[in-house]
Amino acid sequence: MDAFDYDRRIELLRQQLAEHECDAFFSVSPPDNAYLTGFFGSTSGVLITRGEALLLCDFRYAEQASLLTSGVTPVICKGSFDHRLGEHLLHAGVKRAAFDPGCITVSRYDTIKSVFPGSLNPAPELCRKLREIKEPAEVNCIRAASRLAEESLECVLGTVKCGMRENEFAAALEFEFRKRGAQGPSFDTIVLFGARSSLPHGKPESNPLEIGDIVLVDCGCVLEGYCSDLTRTFVFGRIPGTWFSDIYAYVYRAQSNALNSVCSGANTRDVDKAARVVIESAGYGAQFGHGTGHAVGLEVHENPRVNAESDSRLASGMVITVEPGIYIPGQGGVRIEDLVSVTDDGSEVLTLTSKELRIL
Repeated sequence: MDAFDYDRRIELLRQQLAEHECDAFFSVSPPDNAYLTGFFGSTSGVLITRGEALLLCDFRYAEQASLLTSGVTPVICKGSFDHRLGEHLLHAGVKRAAFDPGCITVSRYDTIKSVFPGSLNPAPELCRKLREIKEPAEVNCIRAASRLAEESLECVLGTVKCGMRENEFAAALEFEFRKRGAQGPSFDTIVLFGARSSLPHGKPESNPLEIGDIVLVDCGCVLEGYCSDLTRTFVFGRIPGTWFSDIYAYVYRAQSNALNSVCSGANTRDVDKAARVVIESAGYGAQFGHGTGHAVGLEVHENPRVNAESDSRLASGMVITVEPGIYIPGQGGVRIEDLVSVTDDGSEVLTLTSKELRIL
């Protein structure tokens, strides 16, 4: 795995603390904690003050925490984790602590506040804002996760046959992820056959594959903590009709149009519009009801979002998806999705799998 500069990340966060007039930041969000320290565990806390950086975890992760190369000090907690976090805020002499309110429950907040008498200041996206711009090593991790997912998909496509079930396909794909070294899927794998492909986020069922079926696969895996995301739409045996060829061509064109608009400084709303105008012009605007994309990193859905209401500017280092679709209830749907890295001079499509209509 490429080396990450955790000390630099912590220092950048400290600079933001000064801007928020806070003297500490705490987090109980696993992705944020992984970003700041390199620690991947289901339960952890990070406390950063101007003078120290602590990683709080319990006995289960003691050995894992002791092996970290980042400049944080591991603290093994017993009893109520949130109570201990409040005590550390108190003992550190913190007066104003920043936190992300979107990453903590009311119950956990109340427990910390019952111990810590200082001010808890909501600072939405304080750490997540740093995570929007990926370091080159992070882009490489996402690229590697995409390669692994694509190779796994190609392997499973080679086993497709009549009668294969959606959930069987999904299970085979997730097994390939694991077998090739991934931690697992980055989200619940979507495999939909035939008319069920009109469900943008449908769940795989025992629906068997038949000749003439659409095969929509939306998948991704986690590798070294970073996610990938990929969607391709195929047909099995034969194309189900000219209506399908038409909507596939529209989605293909819409995606290409949006990809061409991705560059540093571009407004995310304009990227969405670049895809949407093609589909609307074809008369299928009502059948494209979701956003065109989202950022990807330690989580599969990160900011910025790419939709008709978003108003963010893309910047070099961001990695986003571009995934327009058309979904016709009772008939079927098409979605094509790539991962795209925003660069200084434009963009790089990280996904290599062909988008030409493929008959399996």
